Amino acid sequence: MNTKLWSVDKNVDNLITYPQIKESADLLAKNEVIAFPTETVYGLGGNAQSDEAVLKIFEAKGRPSDNPLIIHIGEKDQLTGFVKKVPEKATILMEKFWPGPLTIIFEKLDGKLSDFATAGLSTVAVRMPDHPVALALINESKAPIAAPSANRSGRPSPTTAGHVMEDLNGRIAGIVDGGPTGVGVESTVLDCTSEIPVILRPGGVTREQIEAVIGEVKVDPALTDSEQAPKSPGMKYTHYAPDAPLTLVKGSREFIQQLVNKKRQENLKVGVLTTGENSTYYDADYIFTCGKRSELETVASHLYTALRSFNDAGVNVIFSEMFPNEGVGQAIMNRLLKAAGQHVIEE
Repeated sequence: MNTKLWSVDKNVDNLITYPQIKESADLLAKNEVIAFPTETVYGLGGNAQSDEAVLKIFEAKGRPSDNPLIIHIGEKDQLTGFVKKVPEKATILMEKFWPGPLTIIFEKLDGKLSDFATAGLSTVAVRMPDHPVALALINESKAPIAAPSANRSGRPSPTTAGHVMEDLNGRIAGIVDGGPTGVGVESTVLDCTSEIPVILRPGGVTREQIEAVIGEVKVDPALTDSEQAPKSPGMKYTHYAPDAPLTLVKGSREFIQQLVNKKRQENLKVGVLTTGENSTYYDADYIFTCGKRSELETVASHLYTALRSFNDAGVNVIFSEMFPNEGVGQAIMNRLLKAAGQHVIEE
């Protein structure tokens, strides 16, 4: 398959009238799959009402079909086409955070979406992306769009069109290049089907921000229990992993350097994931400075680029600092623990 690449300036007016948007939306209407930018990562979109399109998403990613997909919409009133009801707390959250990096889980109407998109569950995960290119493409396609991240399953999520091309060239119909994404980690997933909403995946909207708007929320135990059936994308299987084994280190810079030295004595090429505050301290074969520890949003926005850069550097082993497990740090640690297969060394 020839993968077409369209370049679109997200800052221009009336994007929906642009030929690149119209051509890519037309392919979506024909049940092809298209990668496109959102404010979090690039998504791999297909018509959520079509079994054919959704199965093409799973095939392109090499993703197990028991993992549900997020449905992306361009207007809030699209919800009435496939959602049973919108709870009051969900309405409040939509007013505050949509468009934006918050996915809300609702009870679904049967027969309105492909069962493959929801993995046969009675619920559906929905969000409205905060990106003009994504919104223009969804609205022009005139259908809800199922869209996981546009990478091969298990690989770091893509934050540029180049990352998508690296993973999916020849496997999908096209890629809409709208420039680098902003948030850098996927959306927060919040289940609003229970009285007290439950976070199923930490992401671009923090628990603290949600609780400031609607009060108490819980965190789903499936985030730490791999035996439970996933209600949310990104809860099952290893994700985000670079080619070389990644180890998280809970300890001092000196302890991390000792680990680096030991591996280099074994003639291994060692990479370190750190931040601007510590980048000049380490002596390793490859050091990636992933934002500033004092501004965790910068770490989140560079995280997947960092994990992919270790592949390009050809390292044999990677050590990463750990981050505070609060605010957006919860999302950062969630992704790093998955990428490391939960492998942590403590000083």
